[in-house]
Amino acid sequence: MITDKKVLALQDVRICGGGREIVHGVSFGLEPGGVVGIVGESGSGKTLTCRSALGILPPGLRLSHGSISIDGQDISGLSPRQWTSLRGSTIGAVFQDPASYLNPSLTVGSQIAEVLRVKAGLGRRPAKQRALELLAEVHLRDPHRVYGRYPHELSGGMQQRVLIAAAISLRPKILIADEATTALDVTVQAEILDLLTDLRESTGLALVVVSHDLAVVAQLCEQVLVMRDGAVVEQGPTAAVLHDPQHAYTRLLITEHEQYGLDRYLDRADPLAGPGPLDRPDLKEPAGA
Repeated sequence: MITDKKVLALQDVRICGGGREIVHGVSFGLEPGGVVGIVGESGSGKTLTCRSALGILPPGLRLSHGSISIDGQDISGLSPRQWTSLRGSTIGAVFQDPASYLNPSLTVGSQIAEVLRVKAGLGRRPAKQRALELLAEVHLRDPHRVYGRYPHELSGGMQQRVLIAAAISLRPKILIADEATTALDVTVQAEILDLLTDLRESTGLALVVVSHDLAVVAQLCEQVLVMRDGAVVEQGPTAAVLHDPQHAYTRLLITEHEQYGLDRYLDRADPLAGPGPLDRPDLKEPAGA
């Protein structure tokens, strides 16, 4: 049952387009500081579900049934102006391929500062100062240097950190990370996941983590939805779902991912198991940019 404590609540969400239903009745709630993961192969409906919560469904698609509320507000009747106000200030998002979301002709710092000037009404100097603080907050070394760089001068991991800085610049209550680590190498991916964990713990940010990678979900998420062909085939606490999957598709995903080291994260998530490899300080990777 969805309660007033939920900062994001989806109830029986269905999405239609082209005369057919594409997403079939997704429901979940997210409390402040909570983390829910949505996993499934490409085309499973996980991204469309999140885009419906952001009010950015592709042309021709619409929310045909169910309800979505953000911080207690039903989004069904929001005007474009209200949506513009809500995005960024209450709910933000970070997507795959950060270079596609950064203007190549502007420095990354000026792009964050512009968000602050337009949406928060800050003057030029306060916006720059706040942008520098945000770059430091997402663990980028030498924020002054990074501020003046263009997107192509930064690595993929640094670009993703810049996008996260922009996404949290107005202190939203919810952040949707849609395949945000997919294009990154394993070490940088781990650093971004650690960053999201730090932000959650320090600010109470609620996270929706969309991924096809079960290891990401096992490491970060408390609850998980497994989607296939637009439907949720399994849902529940992450440890329970991954240790005792009830649906054949979930079992298939786990089997496919075991060869990539998923067992390390499963051991860590098991409340009856001892410390896993990632819980030992001597085995942790040093943080990087």
